[in-house]
Amino acid sequence: MKPEVYGFFDEATFTITYVVRDPSSSKCAIVDSVLDFDYASGRTDTRSADAVIAFVKEKGFEVEWLLESHVHADHLSAAPYIQQQLGGKIAIGENIAVVQDTFGKVFNEGTEFQRDGSQFDALFKEGDSFHIGQMRGDVLHTPGHTPACLTYVIGDAAFVGDTLFMPDFGTARCDFPGGSAETLYASIQKILSLPDETRIFVGHDYKAPGRDEYAWETSVAEQKAFNIHVGAGKPAEEFVSMRTARDSTLAMPRLIIPSLQVNMRAGQMPPAEDNGVSYLKVPVNGL
Repeated sequence: MKPEVYGFFDEATFTITYVVRDPSSSKCAIVDSVLDFDYASGRTDTRSADAVIAFVKEKGFEVEWLLESHVHADHLSAAPYIQQQLGGKIAIGENIAVVQDTFGKVFNEGTEFQRDGSQFDALFKEGDSFHIGQMRGDVLHTPGHTPACLTYVIGDAAFVGDTLFMPDFGTARCDFPGGSAETLYASIQKILSLPDETRIFVGHDYKAPGRDEYAWETSVAEQKAFNIHVGAGKPAEEFVSMRTARDSTLAMPRLIIPSLQVNMRAGQMPPAEDNGVSYLKVPVNGL
């Protein structure tokens, strides 16, 4: 089947949120939503999520799933807010428990923070499937950027999160805790083993040098032929060497501190303190 796919680009975080609709019904899923966050003031805003909500309501779609490709380090998830407005189950990879254990320690969350993924409605693993209306989705575990990264293959469309970018931009960084360039290379080969005509929808676009417009749809064939990091049969050793050297030059994402604390809780803020306010921690020299 060929799902209808609608992309919503958030230029503040270079994130694309997708609405994926079963063409034979009104059922849909939302992939990798965005909660706007101003770090300087500590204030959230729902304008990006509201645009998606308004679109879904206008079209008369019914949300069955709120899919997270991984625990994002560059934007906050709006999944709980959208769930309140539209329904749907929030899902992520079962290795969220690994991520929660790692960053539960980084942020000194204490025993009250559950590290079993129970904040999410569904935990997926390799080989699992789900349905959006009559349309089947299949789950590929594609770690390397993080241990919990998933690719959702829905009909002829693959939603790869941060694993792959557009062919002229390359691949995800692998220097976060639990990341691995060797593992990412293997995950990418899994994605590239899908049929050549499979549409690939990336989680971010940063407009590679020489390109004037943002873009987020490519294909397995295009990635195999042209991806600047792994295309044209580039061997694993060459990729790992390149990726390791490149990652050593990258700064931490601007919103990594708030994003991790919120997204490992399925988009919820940390519990409010006795004054009714939620607080986000900054681990000094902790990352």
